[in-house]
Amino acid sequence: MVFNTASRPLVSVVTPAYNEEDRIAQCIESVLGQTYPHWDYLIVNNCSTDRTLEIVQKYAGSDSRIRVISNGTLLPAIANFNHGLRQISPQSKFCKILFADDFLLPECLERMVALAEANPSVGIVGAYGLQGTWVLWQGVPYGQSVVSGREICRQRLLGGPYVFGSATSILYRSDLVRGRDPFYDESNAHGNDSEACFALLKASDFAFVHQILTLSPEREGSMLQTSKQLNASAADILHELLVFGPYYLTPQEYSACLKTTLSRYYDFLATSLLRPRGKAVRDYHKGKLNENGVAFSRLSIARAVSRKFASRLRISSRQSRQLWGL
Repeated sequence: MVFNTASRPLVSVVTPAYNEEDRIAQCIESVLGQTYPHWDYLIVNNCSTDRTLEIVQKYAGSDSRIRVISNGTLLPAIANFNHGLRQISPQSKFCKILFADDFLLPECLERMVALAEANPSVGIVGAYGLQGTWVLWQGVPYGQSVVSGREICRQRLLGGPYVFGSATSILYRSDLVRGRDPFYDESNAHGNDSEACFALLKASDFAFVHQILTLSPEREGSMLQTSKQLNASAADILHELLVFGPYYLTPQEYSACLKTTLSRYYDFLATSLLRPRGKAVRDYHKGKLNENGVAFSRLSIARAVSRKFASRLRISSRQSRQLWGL
C-alpha cells in the first residue's frame, strides 16, 4: 500500500514487550489502523519466553514500517523503555510510546500531530484515555488546548489536575526525547511519566486533545495496577515537589506546599497501616522517603494516627447525637 506522506512528519511509535502473546497482536493492529499513515513502529522484545517474538516478526514481515529488536539479556521494565527510546528513527519529528497491553484509537496520531503541528512551541500533547467504563486523566479546561509549560507544571504542584496521563496517552517531540538520556528514571521501578513531563516543560508548552484516544485494559500484575495498589503516586508527588518546586514555585508557595504534602503523606501512611498489605505499602514508602532525603518520622505517623482516631470519635459522637435527636 502506498501512502502520501511527503508533507506529514514522521511519528516513531515504540512498544517494549515482555511475554505479551495474548495482547500484542491487538496492540499492533491498533497502530496499523491509524488514520495517520506516516509512522514507523519499533517493538522491543525483552527476552520473551512465549510467542511474542514470533507474533511481532510476522507483522514486521508484512509491513516495512514495523521494526523488531530483541534484547540479548533481560532488562528491567524501565530500562527497556529507555533502550527503545534511544533507537527511535533519526527522521522522526514525534515519538509515541505504546504499552504492549494498550491500544490506540484510530484518530490518535492524527489528532495529536495536528495539534502539535499547529503549535510549534508545544513539546508534549496529552489526551483522555479509557479503562473499562472509566475515563482516565484530567484535562485542561474545555475550550483551551494549549497551556504554557511553566503554568501547567505550577498548577500541578499547587494541587491542580493531573493532565499528563500515562506514557501511552502522550505524544512527545522527538528532539526532546533525544535530548534526555535516560528518558525515564530507572531507580523508579513503576516509572514516572510526569517527572519527564516536568523536566521537558521547562522549555516547551503543553497541549491537550479533548478526546478519548487510547484504551488501557486493567489487568492484574500490570505496572499501572501495581502502582495503584502501592499508591506510588504519593511518593511521586513528593519527589516532583522536591525536585521541581524550587523552579516552578515561589519560595513561599514551595514551603507551604511541602508542609501540606508531607502532612497528607503521613495521613495516607497512617490509614494504610489499618488495611491489607499495610506493611508492604509502609515499607515501600519508607524507602521512597529515604530516597528523597526525607527521614521517615515515626512521630509524624503517630500524630497522623491520633488525628485519624480523633476524627472518627468526632464523627461517631455526632452520629450518636443525631440518632438520639440531641
